[in-house]
Amino acid sequence: MANIFLSSIGKKLVMSISGLFLMVFLVLHLCINLSAVVSQSAYNAACEFMDTNIFIRIMVPVLTLGVVVHIIFATIITLRNRKARPVKYAVGTGTKASTWASRNMFVLGLIVLGFLAIHLVHFWAKMQLQHFTGGVPAKDPYLLVKSTLENPINAAIYLAWFAALWFHLCHGFWSAFQSSGLNNSRWLSRLQVAAKAFATLVVAGLSVVVLYFALGLAPKAAAGGASHGVEPKVTLVQ
Repeated sequence: MANIFLSSIGKKLVMSISGLFLMVFLVLHLCINLSAVVSQSAYNAACEFMDTNIFIRIMVPVLTLGVVVHIIFATIITLRNRKARPVKYAVGTGTKASTWASRNMFVLGLIVLGFLAIHLVHFWAKMQLQHFTGGVPAKDPYLLVKSTLENPINAAIYLAWFAALWFHLCHGFWSAFQSSGLNNSRWLSRLQVAAKAFATLVVAGLSVVVLYFALGLAPKAAAGGASHGVEPKVTLVQ
């Protein structure tokens, strides 16, 4: 059984399954973020649910494992492919199986990972991580998001991240299903259309949240939170 995962097909299958798992989480993350556009109380309630729900807390290390597995197998497959084909693709091949995104998936993945690290520092480290470490989380998550995304540099960083994410999802979505067995010509064309639709909806939704705050469309936040969303001297009652 272990030999299956050591084979070329097995490695691609593991990377595909882990990728699909991360896409499901991405949709959940999008829904939570969109609640910030609804209202301050809606977003804070969503964050409270994420912080206190036992299933979500269990899924955090599972998600981390999924990211690590995805990166490891992506690296193995990329290095194997480069060793097998040291000469780069000729410019202008333009085949469906060899798009720009497919040829640069590893680089796109590294870009997405780098921006993810920034995202974790901006939000996760100040909110959910504090619950795990016994620290003091952001008093008002909405204010933290608002103050972060109102900064034009931060907004530009997130929009650039979403652009890389769009290309990564466009190839990764249909490729994951293809590796799972849906690889005939009829399904391939359908999956490629579905991939672009999925990537566009996710990136558009995430961009709406960023632009909502960056363009000053968000109403003035309710009183009671710190200007930067964190008050280290306040001890929260659990």
